[in-house]
Amino acid sequence: MKLSVLKKVFLLFIVCFFTASLLKAQRALDTIETEVGKIVLYSNKTWSFLQVSTFDGIMNPRIHREMLAQDPSFKHPWSNEVCFTSRNDMGKLKDTLWLCVNDEYDQNFHMPAPGLVTSRYGPRNGRSHNGIDIDLETGDTVYATWSGKVRYAKYNDGGYGNLVIIRHPNGLETLYAHLSKFLVYPDQDIVAGEPIGLGGNTGRSYGSHLHFEIRFYDVPMNPEEVIDFAAKDLKNENLFVHKGLFRPGAKPSDYYEDHPTEVIQAPVVVRTPQVRYYKVRPGDTLTEIASRNGTTVSQLCQMNGIKPTSVLQVGRSLRVK
Repeated sequence: MKLSVLKKVFLLFIVCFFTASLLKAQRALDTIETEVGKIVLYSNKTWSFLQVSTFDGIMNPRIHREMLAQDPSFKHPWSNEVCFTSRNDMGKLKDTLWLCVNDEYDQNFHMPAPGLVTSRYGPRNGRSHNGIDIDLETGDTVYATWSGKVRYAKYNDGGYGNLVIIRHPNGLETLYAHLSKFLVYPDQDIVAGEPIGLGGNTGRSYGSHLHFEIRFYDVPMNPEEVIDFAAKDLKNENLFVHKGLFRPGAKPSDYYEDHPTEVIQAPVVVRTPQVRYYKVRPGDTLTEIASRNGTTVSQLCQMNGIKPTSVLQVGRSLRVK
């Protein structure tokens, strides 16, 4: 019995000794206020960020101060559960804001996916298309455009399907929709160019592609205002934010420089054949799909490059028109 007590006392002494040694080796000397938070300096010539218990979502205090100075109603809260956290009115912007979209603080820029743009920002089929669509195959890697922090990574019932939203220190948020698989989790810190998911066809989607958006304080802007998707690079390292950027269907600022003879007028409606897809369900046959969509089995095979005897994969999108 006495031997057991002596062992416990000895172990307690050892723990206290090493704890005291560690505290002495890493004694905090001072804290320094920086743009990205407080840094603690230790006596052993090391440092670390001062951890806070809650995160308010403000990754760039300068930009947020300037937004509040223009109108106190501007909000930018943080939520892992809600896709869009505020209803900010960019018509209240009185002055132009300057954002740096590529520097050492943001750890550069990376294309979200290497494919071609298949659908642009603006009105589409009577609705607002708030981003651009980039062609890819299911399973292709999707990358973080800038460094930042994952705010949202879950299935979205509003049509986005599997959706990742990343908030960046430059004040922007990027959205990556219709993914087949998540490679990140909420509140995870991300570096530009890091894989964040695999491309897919989830949600309201007709064929594999990446729907990509850029938002500022929850309000969408034309991604081509920032990125040259043909050159696969940023148009400029600086972005000047003003209320004109957020008009529905707004073209990039440099559009009319490249199209000097184009006159802004009512659009001419060009009637083109409408393409429609059907997602295969369990038990479907080519005959039933053709009959349901007013076509024939031979036309289905021709449009989709399949044979009448082909096995239909559940979830595959077949072109029916």
